[in-house]
Amino acid sequence: MDRLLRRAPDAEWVLMYRLGLSRKRIAALVCAEPNTVGYHLAIARRQDPGLEAEHQAADPAPHPSPKDLARMEVIIAWVSAEGRLPQDRACDRGERSMARWLSGRRREAAAGTLDAAYRNGLAQVPGWQENRRKSEDEARWHRRLDQLVAYREEGHDWPRHHDYDSEREHTLGVWIHTQRYKHRRGELDSVKFRLLDDAVPGWQTGRTRGRPRRPFLRSGGAKTGLVDTL
Repeated sequence: MDRLLRRAPDAEWVLMYRLGLSRKRIAALVCAEPNTVGYHLAIARRQDPGLEAEHQAADPAPHPSPKDLARMEVIIAWVSAEGRLPQDRACDRGERSMARWLSGRRREAAAGTLDAAYRNGLAQVPGWQENRRKSEDEARWHRRLDQLVAYREEGHDWPRHHDYDSEREHTLGVWIHTQRYKHRRGELDSVKFRLLDDAVPGWQTGRTRGRPRRPFLRSGGAKTGLVDTL
């Protein structure tokens, strides 16, 4: 009641509204009735025609509702059970929805508007703020390494990035050529360097000019011995 008796509009409430807080949110923060806050804000809008535009432009991240927080807990439990973050291209609709939710929180964190409740809760999810493209690039790198290991185990020589026999060889040839180039420039991550050394020894040298391709067995058992040079 004291607020109603004081001259309206209340300067504190007007400032909060100007910063983007809703009437209900302001009422909850100052322990007042929403109608009381609305009364003050109505007068403030009449006195300052630009107030509403400033309120709309501020558009702060909404305070999480109990439903929002419950959604976060479901996602945290899912990540804990699956051992990975949800993917936005997954076949499962629920997983795609969780990935989009996390993407929204990631944008808020980058903009500095992530609510403390989300920040504290998501602290239980390692790596949730990592850039999605960076994560996908890392996954692709390890996938290419596995593919190169399989390619070599089949008896093939090192894949070429030109004069290749198949798209598979071309893809792997470009990839390993890039790793060699980065290594020569000192740009290859030390962990990746060790992984390459352990998984595919000799990757730095590759083919020797004029050396014939190693024979390998096709699925029918016939041996081939094509000669190829870089």
